[in-house]
Amino acid sequence: MENQNISRMKTAVESDRQKFMVRTYGWMALALLISAASAFFTASSQTLVQLLFGNGAIGFFVLAIAEIGLVIWLSASLRKISSAAAAIAFIVYATVNGMTLSSIFLVYQLGSIMNVFIISSLMFGGMAVYGATTKQNLASAGRYLIMILWGVIIASIFNLLIRSSGLDWIISIVSVVLFAGLTAWDAQKIYYAAGYADESEGCKKASIYGALQLYLDFINIFIRLLSLFGKRK
Repeated sequence: MENQNISRMKTAVESDRQKFMVRTYGWMALALLISAASAFFTASSQTLVQLLFGNGAIGFFVLAIAEIGLVIWLSASLRKISSAAAAIAFIVYATVNGMTLSSIFLVYQLGSIMNVFIISSLMFGGMAVYGATTKQNLASAGRYLIMILWGVIIASIFNLLIRSSGLDWIISIVSVVLFAGLTAWDAQKIYYAAGYADESEGCKKASIYGALQLYLDFINIFIRLLSLFGKRK
């Protein structure tokens, strides 16, 4: 009888883990789909293109700042807001990010974008599987990755001033490796968190936040690979 109860508990835990993982990666996939649709729609609208990229691209920078603010707000307010509010904020973020990403359709060939997207998906998927299955604790590596991330951010801001193509190439190479590593780390954190998951409000919000982290990892891998290998129009 005791063995049966233990077996049922293990089955229930595994079921909750699978639900959490499916929910997290499902939110990420939905956000990518929303961003793709938003980007394509924006690039197809002459009015929106002019609004975003005309007049010194003021509209683009406003949206970019709004994106950063939304991510900061969502991260800081996650414990206070409901899972429905977190979901809405995530969808809004994916939509706005898609609008800022619409520039890739204006710069790169559609076939090249699709090829890089497939490569990015394979790289992301491989690192996510590695992070979820490896027995090695990636927490220590994650701390170094965060330090490198700050270095990349500082270098990127500096390069906005000097506009060095060589530095941009180096930043892109480092960023691909960096976000591939962050993908593995985030996937491991999500897998560990899934072991304590249930149907509570907190876990639903945690799955959305995990999806946001994975979404950002994928987008950064995709954008950097596109800048390295994308064929321009």
